[in-house]
Amino acid sequence: MDFHQLWTIVSTPDNIPIVLLLFVVPFYTWYGLRQAFANDRLIAQLEADPALAKTHHRKTQPYKSGWAKEVHVWPYLLRIEFLAAIIVTVILLVWSITLNAPLEEPANPTLTMNPAKAPWYFLGLQEMLVYFDPWIAGVVMPSLIIVGLMVIPYIDANPLGSGYYTFKQRKFAIWTFIFGFIILWVSMIVIGTLIRGPGWMWFWPGTTWDHNRLIFEVNRDLPDIFGIKGRVSKILFGAVVVGIYFVLAWMGLHKVITGQEVRAGGRTLLKARPFNKKIYSRMSLLQYAVMQVFLILMLALPVKMLLRHLFRIKYVWVTPWFNV
Repeated sequence: MDFHQLWTIVSTPDNIPIVLLLFVVPFYTWYGLRQAFANDRLIAQLEADPALAKTHHRKTQPYKSGWAKEVHVWPYLLRIEFLAAIIVTVILLVWSITLNAPLEEPANPTLTMNPAKAPWYFLGLQEMLVYFDPWIAGVVMPSLIIVGLMVIPYIDANPLGSGYYTFKQRKFAIWTFIFGFIILWVSMIVIGTLIRGPGWMWFWPGTTWDHNRLIFEVNRDLPDIFGIKGRVSKILFGAVVVGIYFVLAWMGLHKVITGQEVRAGGRTLLKARPFNKKIYSRMSLLQYAVMQVFLILMLALPVKMLLRHLFRIKYVWVTPWFNV
């Protein structure tokens, strides 16, 4: 392995935020789950002991005599915020002094960078361009992400977990966030930074980036694999395949949300859980339908990535107006 090549990529000023992301995201995920599990143990303890629940201060730390029942904003909270602001300011000053700004020469229309990469916070969208039509990856998908974040308060009907960390009472929401943000979004940023090289080709970490490398990979559309040639036939075939995916994904997610048993190969993968049924019972039909649509669209990204990498399938639904 060429560790020098890997160090060159990692030490680039543009990629320093990605390196920090690889450490900060797992740490704070672990730290939040650690507090959530501690609160879950406390909740179970208080539910089993009603007498203790009447006198306990509802904190995971053991209660000590002399503790104030109320914590005022001044000076406790503002003191912590002021110290945090000073620490962040010092970090930014050291960062700006020790690392040069990633500025380059003026743009030259006759000489294009290879690879030409977007800023790190847009690399996820640039990686999505590999799997979807540019109009879908650049306009539709980002719009759905924004709209999906906006509708979360209206479809999340679970009143538990407000103001405190908990995993047991918010399993579905936490796993959805971990899958959507960490597994999908952060992974695509890491792939675009460390793995995508010249020509946006796939280079494993430690592999030397060869600008003369050529990859002869035949990417085919799904209708071409089945010998479908006509335009109308391709449109209808793609619509049917996408419709089947929505139906199967809807059925699978419905079993997961409602806590029904999910079986595969004669084995039970998911048993019924009353907590999942509570989530389902709190939702109206409109809330449930909106949540299902966004979850199915989110699952479409890893499905399309697997189809591209494993079977070299470029598009599933080919039309004169858009390609999926």
